[in-house]
Amino acid sequence: MNPLLSPWNTPFGIPPFSDIRDEDFAPAFEVALKDARDGVMEIAQNPEAPSFANTIEAMETSDTLLDRVANVFFNLAGTDSNDAIEALQRELSPKLSQLHSEIMMNADLFKRVDALFEARDTLSLTAEQLRVLELYHQNFVRAGAKLNDADKDRLKAVMSRLAELGTGFAQNVLADERAWSMSLGEDDLDGLPDFVRASARAAAEERGQGGYCITLSRSLIVPFLQFSKRRDLREVAFKAWVSRGKNRGETDNREIVAETLRLREERAKLLGYPHFAAFKLEKEMAKTPDAVREMLMTVWKPAKAQAERDAERLAELMHADGVNDTLAPWDWRHYAAILQKREHDLDEAELKPYLQLDNMIEASFATANRLFGLSFKPLDVPLHHPDARAWEVLNGDRHVGVFIGDYFNRSSKRSGAWCSSFRAQSKLEGEVSPITINVCNFSKPPAGQPALLTFDDARTLFHEFGHALHNLMSDVTYKLISGTSVARDFVELPSQLYEHWLSTSEILSEYAVHAETGKPMPKPLFEKLRAAENFDKGFATVEYTSSALVDLDFHSGPAPADPMARQSELLAELGMPGAITMRHATPHFQHVFSGDGYSSGYYSYMWSEVMDADAFAAFEEVGDVFDEDIAARLAENIYSAGGSEDPAALYVAFRGKMPGVEALLKQRGLDAA
Repeated sequence: MNPLLSPWNTPFGIPPFSDIRDEDFAPAFEVALKDARDGVMEIAQNPEAPSFANTIEAMETSDTLLDRVANVFFNLAGTDSNDAIEALQRELSPKLSQLHSEIMMNADLFKRVDALFEARDTLSLTAEQLRVLELYHQNFVRAGAKLNDADKDRLKAVMSRLAELGTGFAQNVLADERAWSMSLGEDDLDGLPDFVRASARAAAEERGQGGYCITLSRSLIVPFLQFSKRRDLREVAFKAWVSRGKNRGETDNREIVAETLRLREERAKLLGYPHFAAFKLEKEMAKTPDAVREMLMTVWKPAKAQAERDAERLAELMHADGVNDTLAPWDWRHYAAILQKREHDLDEAELKPYLQLDNMIEASFATANRLFGLSFKPLDVPLHHPDARAWEVLNGDRHVGVFIGDYFNRSSKRSGAWCSSFRAQSKLEGEVSPITINVCNFSKPPAGQPALLTFDDARTLFHEFGHALHNLMSDVTYKLISGTSVARDFVELPSQLYEHWLSTSEILSEYAVHAETGKPMPKPLFEKLRAAENFDKGFATVEYTSSALVDLDFHSGPAPADPMARQSELLAELGMPGAITMRHATPHFQHVFSGDGYSSGYYSYMWSEVMDADAFAAFEEVGDVFDEDIAARLAENIYSAGGSEDPAALYVAFRGKMPGVEALLKQRGLDAA
C-alpha cells in the first residue's frame, strides 16, 4: 500500500515519513487528483437544491486527500529537495493549476455558489458561515467563473503557464545557491570570529571539502560580510549573492520574470482590472496601489535621509582604514559593525554566545506559555530530516497540535525562513488539530558544539514561531479561514508582533545564557543591545522598501518589456543610495516570482508593522508585557480568529482603533529623521 494513501496510524496523525519514498508521490497524486476532481463533480451535479451543507461544506472536504499528499510533497520540496522531487514538481505545477481552474470555472458549481450568495440573508447562517460563503463566492469570481468560454480557456492556459514559471524560478534560485561556494584558506580568515570560522568549516564539510568555505546561505554570508577584513573577498561573495538568478544559462530568471509579468497583466485584464496590482490588492487591507505607495513613500523619505547620513560616517571609517574608494555594498555591513561597536560597544561576536538555538527555542515556548498558557512536550517520532524535531503542543491537558522545527541550512533546502503546515486546524469533520512547521536556515555547528544565533537569527526564530502560533491557536470550523489564511497584509501581524518579546528583559534575562560559562547575559550588555535596537535602521528600511516599491511598480501598469531596465530606472527615480541594494533583487525575488503569494504584496510586512508597533504598545501602556487581559484579547481576536472576520474588524476588536504610520516610524527610530 502507498503510505501516502493509507491511514496514518502515527502519533497525532504526523505523516509517516520513514515509510514515504520519492516514488510514492506520483501515483499518490494521480489518485488524489482524481479523488478531488470526482468530489467536485459530485457536488456540481447534485440534483438537490443548493444548501450551505451540500455545496460549501462539501467543497471544504472534497480535497482532503489531495491536501494531505500535497502538504507532504511541497514541504519536502522546500526543505529536502532532490532531482526526483524537482522533476515531479515541474510536472505537477500545471496539473494542479488545471484542476484549480476546472473547479473554479465549473459553471454548474458556480451556479450553486452564486445562488447561495444571492440568498445569503435568508439562510440563517452563523457569522463564520456567512464569511466563508462570501469568500468562496469572491474566489470563484476572481478565478474567472463569470467569464465566457473563450476567456475561461485562455485564463486556464495563463494560470497553467504561471504555475510552471513559478516552479522554474524557485528551482533556478536553489540551483544557483547550490552551485556557488568560495573556498577559504587560513590566510583568508582575517577578522572572522570563531563562530564564523566554525560555520565556514561546517559548510565545507557539508560539501565534502576540507578547510573553510562561504556559501550563499544568509546565515553564513551576512556575518562574513560583517567581519571579514578582506575587501576583495567580500566583493566576490556579495556579487555572487546578488547575482542569483541572473548568471545566464539555464538558471537565468530574467526571461521568466518578463513572461510572468506579461501573463499577470493579461490575467488581470481578462478579469476586468486595469492591472495586476488592482486585482491583487482588492482583497487586502490596503485595497489600492495608491494606498500602498503612500505608506511606502512616507517611510522611504526619512529612511533614505538616515541612510545617506550613515553612509557618510561609514565612508569616513573606510577611508581611515586606508581604503581610498567609494563606499560599496560589500563595505556597508563591515563598517556598520565597526560603527556599532564604537557607538554602542556592541559586538555580534560578544553577543552570539548568549543566543544558543536551544535556549531561544525554549524562550519562544516560554513566551507562548506566559501569554497563552501553551506548553510544549518533545516528541520522539520520525520526521522528514534528521535535523528536524517535533513537539506536542498542549493547553493544560488538552492537545492543541504538533509543532515541527527544521532550523539548519543545507544544500537541499531553499533559502530563507518560513512557516508551513502539514495539516490545518478545522472542526467541520470533528476536531482536526494542526501540524505546523517552521523552517529556518541557521548555520549548523560542528558536532558536539551548541548552535549559536545572531540576534537577527533569534528574531527570525521568534517571527516564524509567531506564524506557527497563528496556525496552532486557530479556533475556527472551516479550513478556508484557518490559521494564516488571512489577508496578505494582515498575516505578518502575529509574526512581527511576536518578535517584540524576544528583546524584553523578562525573556532575555532567563534564556540568554552564555554557552561556555552558563552565566546570564550581563545587564550592561542587555542595555547595550536595547540601545542599539534601531542602529542601521536607515539601511534596513531602504533595503526593504526599495524591494516593495519595485514589486508594486512592476504590477501597477503595463508589464515592463525589460524588467531589469525598469528596476534600474525606478531605483534611479527614488535616488537609491549607491552603497545599498534591494533586499531581494528581481531575479531572486522569490516572494514575488516563485508563486503568487506576495506579488504586489511585499509591502505587507511594513503594513503589518504599523499594526504590530501599535499592538505591542498596548502591553507597554500598562507596564506589563504579559498582561493577562490584553493577552486574552490578543488570543481571541488575532491568533485564534484566522480569517473569520475582516482583518480591520479583528484588529479594532483587539485594540479599539486602527493605527497610523507614525507608530512604525517611532518603532524604527525614523520619526525624527
